Amino acid sequence: MRFRSIAAACAAAALPLSLSACSLTQSNNTDDASGGGPITVSSTDSACDVSSTTTPSGNLVFQVKNSGTKVTEFYLYGADGLRIVGEIENIGPGLTRPLVVSAGPGKYFTACKPGMIGQGIRAAFTVTNSGKSTVIKGVTKASINRATAQYAAYVKDQSNQLLDATRAFVTAYESGDQAKARELYPLGRQHYERIEPVAESFGDLDPKLDLREADVEAGAKWTGWHRVEKDLWPPATGYHVLNAAGRAKVGGQLLTDTIDLDKRVQTTKYSVDQIGNGSKGLLDEVATSKITGEEDIWSHTDLYDFQANIDGARVAYEDLKPLLDVKDKALSSQIGERFTTLQTLLNKYKVGDTGFVFYDKVTEAQRKELSDAVNALSEPLAQMTGAITL
Repeated sequence: MRFRSIAAACAAAALPLSLSACSLTQSNNTDDASGGGPITVSSTDSACDVSSTTTPSGNLVFQVKNSGTKVTEFYLYGADGLRIVGEIENIGPGLTRPLVVSAGPGKYFTACKPGMIGQGIRAAFTVTNSGKSTVIKGVTKASINRATAQYAAYVKDQSNQLLDATRAFVTAYESGDQAKARELYPLGRQHYERIEPVAESFGDLDPKLDLREADVEAGAKWTGWHRVEKDLWPPATGYHVLNAAGRAKVGGQLLTDTIDLDKRVQTTKYSVDQIGNGSKGLLDEVATSKITGEEDIWSHTDLYDFQANIDGARVAYEDLKPLLDVKDKALSSQIGERFTTLQTLLNKYKVGDTGFVFYDKVTEAQRKELSDAVNALSEPLAQMTGAITL
């Protein structure tokens, strides 16, 4: 996980300006994309140039080009500057990636995040009422409802399991049973990693639950899984292990935030584009943090998260597969085959039924092989949302 903004957008006049977001150049054009065509985005190291700040409602297509020197991301936020409507991550220099989202009339914010950190370069974005239907053509309403209902049920189930696993983990951690807590840490986190795009969509929760130490801003409070991880696998020097009171505070906060997440997902509904973009987003998580070993830097349990991200992406694809089979059978088959190839490769690192080797034992050549398989799947998976909705 990388830092997800929990501050309001700096373009909102009623809200305080964010120094980190506004210290970079905002350069949004003001033309009206009344034709409803693709909206081009040029992300540089210091600017986010969106070709239009207004567009008609419906299925929006953002063509995001990284014209800078740093890997970047692009987000469409809701009016509160917190809820993520859609995102595209891991856009390397010189690359162009599409983001397809279904957006109704209202106020939004666009954001580029060069370097994939911080609150991003934000600007106001308006969607007007086009009066056009956003119904997906070529597939039945019943098949769409079935796909979205299946995914919602999956998220609820994983969230419930996450809550149970977190309770067991926190009990072991707070009691000082370090061995048991270490055993439960990667297993509990997997439920979170399978539905991470959902947690990210709430804006304020993902940083509380999954913020890495390297992404903590000065003066900010560090909480969540990785805060506990460092205490369970402390560095040899420069760190003091928490006492019982400290463990109770950190563990209690982790459980409180997990309960909050579980409550929110019980009533959340998902659209086809959210499910498709979430599937791709999970592959981006693998490519940007799991492959590099940055995610679980203290415990080296990255491959557990890797597997969970693949699980979540695969379930999203499988829920949408009946729709994709109708719209683009060849693409659907290609995605399925590449999921199989990636899973076969990942299985080489399994230990028993649920375990994996520690990631510091995986060589650079092996990491490259895994990375190539992720990228091979990522390319067709990025086309899935557009193939179904457009």
